[in-house]
Amino acid sequence: MKILVFGATGPTGKQVVTQAFSQGHTVTAFVRKPELLPIVDPRLRLIVGDTTLDASTIAEAIRGQDFVVSALGRSKTLKSENLMARSMRLIVPAMEQHGVRRFIMMSAFGVGESHTEAPLIPRIIYRVLLKDIFADKKAAEDRVRLSRLDWTIVYPVMLTDGPLTGNYRVGLHLELKGMPKISRADVAHFMLAEASTRAFVHKVPVISY
Repeated sequence: MKILVFGATGPTGKQVVTQAFSQGHTVTAFVRKPELLPIVDPRLRLIVGDTTLDASTIAEAIRGQDFVVSALGRSKTLKSENLMARSMRLIVPAMEQHGVRRFIMMSAFGVGESHTEAPLIPRIIYRVLLKDIFADKKAAEDRVRLSRLDWTIVYPVMLTDGPLTGNYRVGLHLELKGMPKISRADVAHFMLAEASTRAFVHKVPVISY
């Protein structure tokens, strides 16, 4: 399939791109800094642009795709700069306009009402340290939920750089204890699989070990 990946230079986005190639897909990577994506493959198409500003470039990237994956995030900073919400204001209408309906967006467990299901220590972190980041993710989710897209919003718990295992739990509600974790590689694995299986269309699955 033809896949468009936003946030392709981030740690999870790189996993999506790499695994997509291993599954035989063709990838368009939408990036601000192409030098941060050191992946060489004849099936890779790079489009340089800003997801918060470049509406026409986003539309060009979306046209003709089979599905779109967003692995956008603010990396290690605690300041959102409203990246997610500003990006969805351009990405969602462009997808609707060009009839590309399948959208997989990575958000985070703890956003919105999901924080009530978190163990104590993560719940404190969500509400104190990640307050601004999670508010931005919530605003982005709200825009996606109101769209005409076949969306899935993925809620990973704490992300790690661990290996791809393929052995993880996914569900709308999971029993979580302590400091639950999931590798970025396994999150990417699930997002690519969900694009095809469509088990969680218009749903928000949590993913954890």
